[in-house]
Amino acid sequence: MSEAMNTESAAPMAEGPLKGLRVIDSATLFAGPIISTLMGDFGADVIKIEHPSGDPLRNMGAKKGGHGLWWKTTARNKRCIALDLKAAEDAEIFKALVADADILVENFRTGTLESWGLGWDVLSKINPRLVMVRVTGFGQTGPYNRRAGFGTLAEAMSGFAHITGQPDGPPTLPPFGLADGIAAYYGCFASMFAIYERDIGGSGQGQYIDLAIYEPIFALLGPQPIIFDQLGIIQNRTGNRSVNNAPRNAYRTRDGRWVALSAAAPSIVKRVLDLTGGPGTADDPRFQTNLDRIKYVEEIDAIVGGWIARHDLQEVLEIFERVEAAIAPIYDIEQIFHDPQYIARNSVVSVPDEDLGPVRMQNVFPVMSRTPGAIRSTGGRVDQHRDEILDELRAAGRLPAFGTRAEGER
Repeated sequence: MSEAMNTESAAPMAEGPLKGLRVIDSATLFAGPIISTLMGDFGADVIKIEHPSGDPLRNMGAKKGGHGLWWKTTARNKRCIALDLKAAEDAEIFKALVADADILVENFRTGTLESWGLGWDVLSKINPRLVMVRVTGFGQTGPYNRRAGFGTLAEAMSGFAHITGQPDGPPTLPPFGLADGIAAYYGCFASMFAIYERDIGGSGQGQYIDLAIYEPIFALLGPQPIIFDQLGIIQNRTGNRSVNNAPRNAYRTRDGRWVALSAAAPSIVKRVLDLTGGPGTADDPRFQTNLDRIKYVEEIDAIVGGWIARHDLQEVLEIFERVEAAIAPIYDIEQIFHDPQYIARNSVVSVPDEDLGPVRMQNVFPVMSRTPGAIRSTGGRVDQHRDEILDELRAAGRLPAFGTRAEGER
């Protein structure tokens, strides 16, 4: 692993703008847990409920010393308790947690919680102020509502995969949880909408949020629906090119590195074309509008790509910066660790972990001037915080004496 990035340590425990918000996370893989990660980053008290056998994310992806590294990031800032919601005693603990919660995040298949007697109808009576985020592949309604659903299916059915990839190649899926991540951000801000309405709007009432993973990524795919509705045009794959402007592509430098640029604004188009093709290139009648440039994209890419191919990466970046023409290198993670912009903004932060020692991960984004978020802890062990959570419930009069497991039972 590269040691070049001199990351600062995580900020000391900060209150954050969501201090006092209690979030119950009973979700798995991946959109639901990321919703509560975002809230925990900004100060919410997040209680992570997982099955006693352990959350699947603990065993997914790379490990070190038997510890899942993905878990360490996604379960950060969460307190862990193991509950089998099908068991009567654990279901009572779950209800006690819900009674004091502001937000519950769950992603069981539609109808599952209801079959255990833990549906919205029951939980909203226990806590009328509860905001319940219900994350499923296809939503709580419609003919697909009981289908198993994952982000990959959403990336396929939303139209994303159809427009991604080379024109003569197959539809392309992202190598990470794109649809899940997008859905998580939608779920987070929808929860804040609901909390604002409850507390500031004056209703005092919670509500449930029906979050189908395929819908947020569909919403972000641009004007495809209205274009098809009005013009009958179906967008297809164009590789790294854009259907809206040119030049826009990934280009290889003389020393074998890759750069990406997008010249959407007319001023940037002129700078890029006059730089790479010589003064006056931008005045060519073929290149005067976005539609013109898309029509003659092969000629434009030959000019821009040809110039870049004759120069090394550092020279390309320096010259483009000098003429104020936007461009960026295409990084792998090691290169990110070396980049001065990432270093200056502390975008990757070092966090102490009780199993692995110092670990580095993405910091909390975005940066807030007065109430920034912070990473207070990495993902914990199975059932690690059970006793303190149950003690809090008993102190609040929510639970009888049951619920404490012996050390060997954890």
